[in-house]
Amino acid sequence: MMDDVTRSQPTRVVQYAKAELEVTQGPEKGKRLVFNGSPVRIGSSSECTLVLTDDTVSRHHCQVLATAEGIRVRDEGSTNGIFVGDVRIMDSIFIKPFRLRLGSTVLSITPLEDTVKREQSVSERFGDLLGRSAPMRELFADLMRIAPTELSVLIEGETGTGKELVADSIHRASSRSQGPYVVFDCGAVAPNLAESELFGHEKGAFTGAVSSRAGVFEQADGGTIFLDELGELPRELQPKLLRVLEKRELRRVGSNRTVQVDVRLISATNRNLRAEVDLGNFREDVYFRVAATQVFVPPLRDRLDDLPLLVQHFLEHQNPPRNVDEVPSHLWEMLRSYRWPGNVRELQNAVQRMLVTPERTLSAVPARSPASAAPPAPDAKLEPLRIARRQAVDDFERSYLQRALRRTDGNVTRAAAIAEVSRQMIQKLLKKHALSDLE
Repeated sequence: MMDDVTRSQPTRVVQYAKAELEVTQGPEKGKRLVFNGSPVRIGSSSECTLVLTDDTVSRHHCQVLATAEGIRVRDEGSTNGIFVGDVRIMDSIFIKPFRLRLGSTVLSITPLEDTVKREQSVSERFGDLLGRSAPMRELFADLMRIAPTELSVLIEGETGTGKELVADSIHRASSRSQGPYVVFDCGAVAPNLAESELFGHEKGAFTGAVSSRAGVFEQADGGTIFLDELGELPRELQPKLLRVLEKRELRRVGSNRTVQVDVRLISATNRNLRAEVDLGNFREDVYFRVAATQVFVPPLRDRLDDLPLLVQHFLEHQNPPRNVDEVPSHLWEMLRSYRWPGNVRELQNAVQRMLVTPERTLSAVPARSPASAAPPAPDAKLEPLRIARRQAVDDFERSYLQRALRRTDGNVTRAAAIAEVSRQMIQKLLKKHALSDLE
C-alpha cells in the first residue's frame, strides 16, 4: 500500500520561458505558434505538432522545447539534419533568437519575455511510477492534487506509456484505497458482451446466462473502476455509462430493478477523445463526465532523461538482479537515439533482450510458442495476477501477429482475414506492440 510519504510529496515551482516559432521559408511560410514547457514535434507526420509538407523534411525531424535554461532543439533521427548557420546540431540549447534550417524549410525561433509557471514534484516516483524528467515531475504534482478528490479522471497517452500504472497509483493515493480496484478493458470484449460485463445480467437474460452475475461496476462498489481503452466503448452503451456516473445507479441486463453503486471512475485512452467527439464517434455529454479532470502521460521519447532510472528499475527486477553499470556505452547511445514507439513497455522488453542478445537489443525476436517456453525458475518473482495475465496476453498477441504477417508477407488486410477481425484491429495491435514496421 502507498504510504503517507507519497501522498504528501513536496513540490517546487519552475518557470518556463515562452517562445515564438515562425516558418520564414518553405511551403508553410508565415505559419506561427507560441510554445512553452510542452515539446513541439516538427516533421511531415500528422502526429507532429508542426506538420511541414516540405519533402526534404523527415516524418519526425526534430523537437523544440522551451526549458528553464533556454530553447532546447533535438534531432529526432532526421535524414537531412537540422542546421543553425553552417553547423549541424543534434541536441543544443539556445538563449537568444536563432534560425533553424530543416531541409528546405527555415524556422525563426524567438524567446519571449513572458514566462509560465509549472509545479513539479521533488520526488522521482509516485506510487509505482518512476521519473526524474520535468514532464514526469509535473505529472506527479498533478496526480498529488487529483488523487485525494472524487473527480473522474481521463488519462491520455500513447500505448505503452503506463496509463494503467497511473490509474492504480491514483487509487492507492485516494480515500478509496481500502476499497476494490477493478480494471475493465473496453477494447478486449466483444460489443455484444460489453453491456453484460459492465452492468451485469440476470439469469436467462440471454442465451448462455445460466445464472445472475454482477458487472464490474457492482464489483467496484465502494472503490475505483478503471476503464481502459475507453474510446473503444460502443456508442450505444455510452448513455448507460452516463446514467451510472450521474445517478450512481444501474440496471442489469434483463432486469427492471435499479442497483445503487458508489464508484470513482478513472479511464484511459490512446485516442484523442476530444477529436472523437468532433467526429461523432463519442458522445460529448459522456466526454465531459469522464474528463472532469485530465492528465497526459508523456511518451518515452519526450522523457529520455528517465532512461537510466527506468533501465535500473528493470534490471533490479531480473533474476538475479543486475546493475545499470553493466550497460556498455554503445548500448546507451542506441537507447538514447531510438524513438521508442512502444514506449516504456518496449523499453522493458529491450532490457530483457539486452541481457540475452545484446546485439539485438532494439530488434524484436520471434516469440516462442507456449509449448516450447521454458518454465520459470521455482524462486522466480511472481507478479500480481492482473499484471501477469496482461503480459501473457501481450506475448500471445505479439507472437500471433508476427506469424500472421509472415504468412501474408506483411499484408495487413489478409492477416485480418486470417484472424477474422477488422483491418483496424490489426493496425491497432501493430501499434500497441510496436510492430508497424512489419506492415
